[in-house]
Amino acid sequence: MSLKPIYILVLTGMLLGGNSGTAGAASCANAARQVAASTGGDLLSALPAPDDPNMCLVTVIVPASDGTPPRKITRRVPAS
Repeated sequence: MSLKPIYILVLTGMLLGGNSGTAGAASCANAARQVAASTGGDLLSALPAPDDPNMCLVTVIVPASDGTPPRKITRRVPAS
């Protein structure tokens, strides 16, 4: 997993999130790395939660090992 896509997604989240600052974006980037590592998935998006600036919505695509399609998982995690 490359860091560059994470930062692009976090910056997109900042633009769409409106009132979240750079501290929230950095926190979601760290949370995104942790979720991607724990699931073995590829990061799809990492955005500050719209109702709580201390939480992030992280979505990853987890590849299947048995021939089934990959799964999309969204986790609500604390900003770190």
